[in-house]
Amino acid sequence: MSADFNPADPFALFRQMMQSATPPGAQPFLPPMSEEEINRKIAELRVVETWLTMNLGMVSMQLKTLDMQKAALAALRPKGE
Repeated sequence: MSADFNPADPFALFRQMMQSATPPGAQPFLPPMSEEEINRKIAELRVVETWLTMNLGMVSMQLKTLDMQKAALAALRPKGE
């Protein structure tokens, strides 16, 4: 551990790691990209967004189906139970 370690600062280790990993003046999370790289990344993220939206729709539809099945079973159950 370094002499400037502070356990009260939860991001100190992360900050120290990022400072040692990147050269001075570089942005660690935004590497320089060409226009082609940016367009490719946008296309990839749109595919992921579409896939996640489709999965969300499927989960939502399954929840609604199960709610309807539960309501149907409750409606068919005799009153005494």
